Amino acid sequence: MRLSRSAVAFASSFVALSLSMGVFAQADNSPAGVSGAHSVGVIAPIFSQLVYFHAPANFVSVFENTLGDHYIHEWVLPGESVSNWTQMLTVTGAQDVSAKHPDASPKAFVSGIANGFQRACPSSFAAKGIFDGQLNARDAFIMVVSCGNAAASAGHSETAVIAVIKGEKDFYTLQWSQRGDATSTPMDIDVNMWAGKMKSLMPLKLCSLIPGEQPPYPSCVGH
Repeated sequence: MRLSRSAVAFASSFVALSLSMGVFAQADNSPAGVSGAHSVGVIAPIFSQLVYFHAPANFVSVFENTLGDHYIHEWVLPGESVSNWTQMLTVTGAQDVSAKHPDASPKAFVSGIANGFQRACPSSFAAKGIFDGQLNARDAFIMVVSCGNAAASAGHSETAVIAVIKGEKDFYTLQWSQRGDATSTPMDIDVNMWAGKMKSLMPLKLCSLIPGEQPPYPSCVGH
């Protein structure tokens, strides 16, 4: 099990993921952060809301699954796989967290994910919060977490910038993970680099589901 998926597993103790989603991608000429690739707008209904963000156009969908109240979708670079990758984008949904726990916060949610990383690599763990506020009128928290070395990442280091956003009923995460050479000590976190990666995925926003509306969901994409 790699860290990006074990990070998501935290939500199973807080909530779990369910639903098969249809993802709609729309070309965009905005620059993104991998090899000069352009980005595409990605939008999909996940539980009670539409989730919209930008993804580098050269990432490829390799895994999508639902289990209980959990949803997860992963993308990697061409030629890579769910087990052998250098960079990965991950979107998750955790159903009814906001509805069942109105006081739950994105900061607490991402801290739980960070705790999962720390358990995997206690001697080489590092983390740094980089944003606490609102994204498109929704409470959000962004943190960078890192493992210098952990069995879950097969002898690699793994660092991820994770945005957690609180929806009307559900919680959602958007993650960009990267692997590198293993180290026995905590890695230095380049805040500017990781903030730039997350910025290239913006806007991250949640929109209401409108009965009968079909892709490309103009009520969300057009605003």
